[in-house]
Amino acid sequence: MVAVLWLIAVLGMATMVALRVIAFDMELTAAKVHGARARNIAEIGIAVGSNPVVKRDDPLLHHFDEAAGGGYDVNILSEGGRFNINTILLRNDTALLRDLFISWGLELDTAQAITACLADWIDADDNVSLNGAEKDWYESQRRINQPFNRPFYNIDEMRLVRGMDLVEAVRPDWRNWFTVWSSGGLDLNDASAELIAAATGASVEVAAFIPRAVCGADGVRGTEDDVPFKSPKDALDLLAIDVNSRPDLAQRFTVNDTTTRIESTGTAGSAKRRITVVVRNRTGQPALLDRFEEIIP
Repeated sequence: MVAVLWLIAVLGMATMVALRVIAFDMELTAAKVHGARARNIAEIGIAVGSNPVVKRDDPLLHHFDEAAGGGYDVNILSEGGRFNINTILLRNDTALLRDLFISWGLELDTAQAITACLADWIDADDNVSLNGAEKDWYESQRRINQPFNRPFYNIDEMRLVRGMDLVEAVRPDWRNWFTVWSSGGLDLNDASAELIAAATGASVEVAAFIPRAVCGADGVRGTEDDVPFKSPKDALDLLAIDVNSRPDLAQRFTVNDTTTRIESTGTAGSAKRRITVVVRNRTGQPALLDRFEEIIP
């Protein structure tokens, strides 16, 4: 009798384990199905957002089917709303990077050194800048064929530069501030108050005058009442910056950059997938510059 009871207990435990394994497999399969569906829905959003006749405020950019339990949200943004790291370095505008790193909490000496290392990374020679880093330093770290001695091809390459780990420690979201795809200057019609403040030296509160003016009465970018600036001068006048006496600041800005970032987030069940593409000349002869996908928690 005892042996029978033990056998029943063992069989019961085995059944419970089998049920849990089956439940786990079912959840895993459902997650894969929902993930694949969310990705396909995000692709639909990219197709909609890439259409040149679709404007930022078009209701077609936001769609959810309650019956199917899925939908997409698309944002159309100017890539010029970020700092172009290659443009900054090629213009030798090291003061902008130095001041930006200091505003993030780095010491002056550290900020200057990291800026010098970034400049050394993209220049064509092996001459070490003051506090910079060239081939010898990277080889001492067992890193061969670095620096690349060319402009950055993507933002993640910046992580390879000496000192960028310190930047990441104080500002984990630093990638959101930079691009390699924009036409050059910071687009004052799309940049945030934080970026404008960093580029002008104004406080964030004062720099906010510009995006507030662009957004119009409703305070929302990408709607019918937007009032984008026609020139950087018009925008900088709000901050009492004379572009004629400050050409060093004027060169940092532009308006109406033709490079566009399209972000499409697809949802299916509990799964979310985001596809981002960067397109130049979206309303003319578009050229795909970059594309990447993310799993959204």
